[in-house]
Amino acid sequence: MTIAILDPFSGISGDMTLGALIAVGLEPAWLRALPARMGLDGVVVQIRDVERAHIACTKVDFEIPPQPHGRHIHQIRALVNSADVPATVRERADAAFTAIAAVEGEMHGVPPEKVHLHEVGAVDAILDIVGSIWGFELLGVRQVYCGPISLGDGTVRAAHGELPVPAPATMRLLEGIAVRPGPPGSGELVTPTGAALVRTLSAGPPPAQYVPARSGFGAGTKELDGRANALRIVLAEESGHGRSSEHLLVLAADIDDMAGEQLAAVADRLRASGALDVVVLATLMKKGRPGTRVEVLSSPHLADRLEELLLNESTTIGVRRMAVERRSLQRAERQVVVLGHAVRVKVVRLPSGALRAKPEFDDVAAVSVATGRALNDIFRLAAEAAEQARL
Repeated sequence: MTIAILDPFSGISGDMTLGALIAVGLEPAWLRALPARMGLDGVVVQIRDVERAHIACTKVDFEIPPQPHGRHIHQIRALVNSADVPATVRERADAAFTAIAAVEGEMHGVPPEKVHLHEVGAVDAILDIVGSIWGFELLGVRQVYCGPISLGDGTVRAAHGELPVPAPATMRLLEGIAVRPGPPGSGELVTPTGAALVRTLSAGPPPAQYVPARSGFGAGTKELDGRANALRIVLAEESGHGRSSEHLLVLAADIDDMAGEQLAAVADRLRASGALDVVVLATLMKKGRPGTRVEVLSSPHLADRLEELLLNESTTIGVRRMAVERRSLQRAERQVVVLGHAVRVKVVRLPSGALRAKPEFDDVAAVSVATGRALNDIFRLAAEAAEQARL
């Protein structure tokens, strides 16, 4: 299974992440085309080779025409939802933006929907988040891990005035994640965008063993004296002959006094906040009352936040927590062309070494509508194309 390991020895930001992804193989042409694909006309992507402390790095910058200074979460969602973005990327990007809005709302005592996201609502931050999440997917990365994050020190000037480093919202986003202060004199090293990416993507610290395949550095803007201001990403394969085991947590709550549509909304909130899976099951509670069990699969560093969400948003009065181990198969997303249209295909490697491919239903449905051909025909043609390409 292809994994990515973030090495934030000098912090992390969205542009550093994009630069490191280019350095390990993401196509520059794809990133240059991303603004237009998202309906952000006039935005130019600059990709340069630079040095940080004599280390070769990739630097990504955006030239942006006049834009609104920040946006509300519903405006960001509308922008992403109207763009040509895969559903998996859209969901994870929404989880990142939702996490930022939630912590900002907590800091200012207002609902997330009322928060005006200044820096994170800007075009460059939106491109950083969507581009980074999509970039990992295009590189076939199945899981992202993150080493200890250097936070920096001092203060930073933000829209709300001078703030300590890391900024309050950034620190809230990093709760449950391994961090370390300093180095002295470095200033801000972790941006809210970088923290949100780690919170949304990381499954925790790197595995004890892995086989590095490729590494690269994404440059930050600042030049640090005697230190490379850069993020390293390592693409690797987990050792163990394709077997991937993760230590996760299951949060479970039984509910018998909540309407179905409200439960569905809570399940959607849990998924948007980073839950790996949410299952809603029918159960029988005491005195023969019909009820519903909500089971949430979570990475350890997100469990506290998801548990709080379940307690706050549902009518349950208790949540059980169980440690589980999940074995997952190596998988990736590829793309084939069917009748002139792109169709994403999920490819899974079985324990035997054989491959199994399944076309993405949303793409199949879109091609069916565009061509007038039956869904079964599109599924068959996509599967045949995947077989011919030996995905």
